[in-house]
Amino acid sequence: MFLLEPVGLGKNENAVYFALIELKRATMDDLCAETGLPAADVRAALTSLLGCGLLQQLAYSPETYMVAAPQAALGALIQRRRGDLARMQVEVEEIAERLRGAAPADGHPLVELIEGEDEVLSVIAQLQINARKEILGIDTPPYIGDSVHPNDIELTQLARGVNYRFIYAPEALALPEHMERMRQCIDAGEEARILPNITMKMSVVDRSVALIPASYAEPDPTRRLLVHSPALIDILVAAWELLWTKATPGIIPGPPAGGPGERDRELLSLLASGMKDRSIARALGVTERTVGRRLTELMSELGVETRFQAGVQAAHRGWI
Repeated sequence: MFLLEPVGLGKNENAVYFALIELKRATMDDLCAETGLPAADVRAALTSLLGCGLLQQLAYSPETYMVAAPQAALGALIQRRRGDLARMQVEVEEIAERLRGAAPADGHPLVELIEGEDEVLSVIAQLQINARKEILGIDTPPYIGDSVHPNDIELTQLARGVNYRFIYAPEALALPEHMERMRQCIDAGEEARILPNITMKMSVVDRSVALIPASYAEPDPTRRLLVHSPALIDILVAAWELLWTKATPGIIPGPPAGGPGERDRELLSLLASGMKDRSIARALGVTERTVGRRLTELMSELGVETRFQAGVQAAHRGWI
């Protein structure tokens, strides 16, 4: 995961952007030397970064560049991405509405309505048990009974080789027990990322069947749609993959040599995902004051002055 991936930029743009952060201002030759990239790749990355408003060109002979104010530039890109995702969510709901109740030639419904706590929990369990290769998921409230349920089936399926890739809303990790559940799953092999402002709760099993809320506008955890339509599942998978590129990696097992401990990496990952100090404190089971004090210490260790710079340097060093 590169810092600029969530706004649609790749590893070359990421490398050039970080190089400019380190160099303050630089020419093409400086950037080629700093990144080790060919001139053509540096030129293409500069064009993308300039087009996004992340850089400023200071001179033409020689061409000299510097990083634009990140809060304003990145903030504008993030808002644009949120708008794209909101429009996609509306389109998914419209397609689901058109398909609801429709049936293909074999008589099996393309979309089934599942109602009731027991029925929904039964379908969730059965879908996991039937999975053979992969489960893609987005974990976000509301939950049945207003609580996250233990997922022993996932641990069993992970041990059998089923690949789980989950995107978590920060609200899904707001309590220590929720964080502990995610940590256990990651230790068992789950790939997890965190994404703020996400509401598209879903599970897609083997890219052949999906379970989504009956409504995203008024989500009711006891009313779900079981989707069999290949066309709609393709759209859901495309939406999920797009969200995955925007999300921040969760806890990464095995820190690099000389890196911070697991607790500090958790703190930095939650900070990078957009969670506020109060939510991070609840998730980690500590006080808000403890979070602020430790973050100040980490910023000092990283040699930075802002939280944004802390996230940049932590990602640059491979800590998150």
